[in-house]
Amino acid sequence: MTTEENNAFNPVPLNPKAFVEQKRTEDARFRVAYDALEDEFSALAALLEARTKAGLTQAEIASRMGVSQPIVARIESSLGSQAHSPSLNTLRRYAQACGMKLVIQMVRKDDGG
Repeated sequence: MTTEENNAFNPVPLNPKAFVEQKRTEDARFRVAYDALEDEFSALAALLEARTKAGLTQAEIASRMGVSQPIVARIESSLGSQAHSPSLNTLRRYAQACGMKLVIQMVRKDDGG
């Protein structure tokens, strides 16, 4: 094998959804831990979808909120990591910056848990 062949870029296909579903099926502890994060994942997805639909960057959202871009990045990343939960006021301001209104809903859990 030549040096060029050794250094050739050979990406590994990644399908996060398939990985998670397989891991949830095989590992009960993983399933419990992953499912416990469902609220945070849903909230993060809602923020990112709102910003995308508004066609805005983090910097533009930050400007509209009167904060710096790293603060918006922290808001978005904190939901997935559970490092810090943004306040309702912060989420409301984020929604307003996207031209949207914050709505919170409670729904009945599935029978499947």
